[in-house]
Amino acid sequence: MWWVCGLAGLAALAGGLLGGEDLARVAGRAAPVLAFLVAVTVVAELADAAGVFDAAARLAARAGRGRTWRLWLLVVVLGTAATVVLSLDTTAVLLTPVVLALAAQLRLAPLPFALTTVWLANTTSMLLPVSNLTNLIALDTLRSLGVEGTGGFTALTWAPFLAGLAGAVAVLGLAHRRQLRGGYALPGDAPRRDPVLFAVAAVVCCLLAPAFVSGVEPAVPAAVAALVLVAAFALRRPGALRPALLPWRTVVLVSGLFLVVEAAQAHGLTDLLRPVAGGGEGFGAHLRLAATAAVSANVADNLPAYLAVEPLAGSAARLVAVLVGVNLGPLVTPWASLATLLWLDRCRARGVHVPLRRFALLGLVGAVVCVSAAVAALQLTA
Repeated sequence: MWWVCGLAGLAALAGGLLGGEDLARVAGRAAPVLAFLVAVTVVAELADAAGVFDAAARLAARAGRGRTWRLWLLVVVLGTAATVVLSLDTTAVLLTPVVLALAAQLRLAPLPFALTTVWLANTTSMLLPVSNLTNLIALDTLRSLGVEGTGGFTALTWAPFLAGLAGAVAVLGLAHRRQLRGGYALPGDAPRRDPVLFAVAAVVCCLLAPAFVSGVEPAVPAAVAALVLVAAFALRRPGALRPALLPWRTVVLVSGLFLVVEAAQAHGLTDLLRPVAGGGEGFGAHLRLAATAAVSANVADNLPAYLAVEPLAGSAARLVAVLVGVNLGPLVTPWASLATLLWLDRCRARGVHVPLRRFALLGLVGAVVCVSAAVAALQLTA
């Protein structure tokens, strides 16, 4: 997917589909998003290498006290926290293998835990700008609509966030109620880890949450956190610092999507979508817009879907409805979000078979429930 998007972006440039103003607009919007993406990926990878995610999962297993349903709820909490603070891709890429390894060690059915991580990665990515790349892109547009900073963003998104989380937990809990019964034996001792690196990484991850809501540009605390961890690893474990830490494929993918969608918008994409998305305020209008965004995400990935539907918003409430669609809606197709693709790759690497027909049917139910609930909750804060 990354090289297809990269080639498509180059084709848009080579074909003269973008003018100078278009390129300047793309660069202005993409630069802070890509800077944050690179920094937070380095933070997440090094925190995982230090054992932070493994320790959190083992703590959840012990706190579950041998009951499967209690452990599942603790995984819900852990996945939500990871998504909110470190973005949905972190949950998909780093938390998924830890949770699957824990399920295998405890001899629990892996699919309920696997589906929980990917659903939470998508449905709980509404709260903070840093939780999803779409939120970061929306931040500038919200400023132009009178919504200032992270505080203003969260004031609009906290209710849809809680509604989406509740909808996901309800659907997943009912769907897997039989597999979540019973118990498990508590895990053994944790593997040995560098105590200094573990402490530094844990403190950095804990400090990121207040830093992200402080009003500072999200890329700044992410970059500082990345530099602190890089310095710590350079002193304690330099072999862990390798080029693979940098998400260059994702950077190419996101850059290509920005260019392609900008070119499509310059040649009539917005006018094509306008009759479908409708206009106006209120529950019905917001639900129609969110549904348009959700369907677009499941057809062509949530990032280009957001970029395509964003011009149809026109108000802060409608823009949040677009975010509801592209953040909570990508549960049906594997390519609906990059996080889902990364999650599926991690599941296959662990030998966990994901039946795509069941994935799509359950995801359709989840998307309808979560998006509808979140749009209804939006009316409380709009």
